Amino acid sequence: MVLRGTVSGTRSIPIPGGSCWSGRAGPAGGAATIRAPFHSSLSPALKLVREPRVYVVGRQAVDPQSVQEFLNDHGALWETDALAPGEKIAEAAGRICYMSFGKGRKSNRDYLTNILQSAHGSVLEHAVWNFIFTGVSRSLTHELIRHRAGFGYSQLSQRYVDESDSDFIEPDVIADDPKLHAIWVDAVNQSRKAYDQIVAGLVEKFASVESATLRRKMARQAARSVLPNATETKIFVTANARALRHFIELRGDEHADVEIRKLAVQICRLMQKEAPALFGDYTIRRLPDGSEATATEFRKV
Repeated sequence: MVLRGTVSGTRSIPIPGGSCWSGRAGPAGGAATIRAPFHSSLSPALKLVREPRVYVVGRQAVDPQSVQEFLNDHGALWETDALAPGEKIAEAAGRICYMSFGKGRKSNRDYLTNILQSAHGSVLEHAVWNFIFTGVSRSLTHELIRHRAGFGYSQLSQRYVDESDSDFIEPDVIADDPKLHAIWVDAVNQSRKAYDQIVAGLVEKFASVESATLRRKMARQAARSVLPNATETKIFVTANARALRHFIELRGDEHADVEIRKLAVQICRLMQKEAPALFGDYTIRRLPDGSEATATEFRKV
């Protein structure tokens, strides 16, 4: 597995409501943390996030020896100029269908462009990447995990992880309005306070349970019921190229939810660098409200 993280810088900007946020912005989009005042003997300052963050943490590897062994066994010759392993694998999968190794289109880009034009999307399912998404809300992951075909997920567990110091995702449309921002912050803080109090009360109630780990889990699994959908989560995602294209098309559309659209745009930019022959057909345009959306002429591949 090859590890990769996004490169980011830091900046601080005042926001409505008297708070400020320090943002990390990078090529793939970074996380922004807003520290809002919160007075409680139980919980630290409220931390708000405005942007998701995407890490590409795993890629496939091609075994050239096995590929050559297959070619030799079948009297075939094949060279490809593919830059990414996923591009090479998708091309090999397509050429298997017609045993067209060494025939027809010479460049990987031309070959995969024809695959997209002809909507022969099954060969894209063999190209796979691994990601970690952070700075996303539980609302977002409720939508994300509806994408089942071609995806695999492992998400942070609120039963085991203490959420008393969790981050929260504030929608831009609320953050940009001082009055609504204040209402939103108050509502989140009330939920956090209730969570802390319920956890403390349940840990005491379960004092007869010998295992401290089990006591905490029993308390947190009940207390999490008061946490809002805005609670930040982390999720490990595995997806193939076809599934990623489907996600980018649906969730990068201008009519998609704003938060998940930000994620789709970040993924699109990353994948255009990772595998330009598979994702280079997408365009990213800025909408009148300043947000971004994706589009492609090769839909439903």
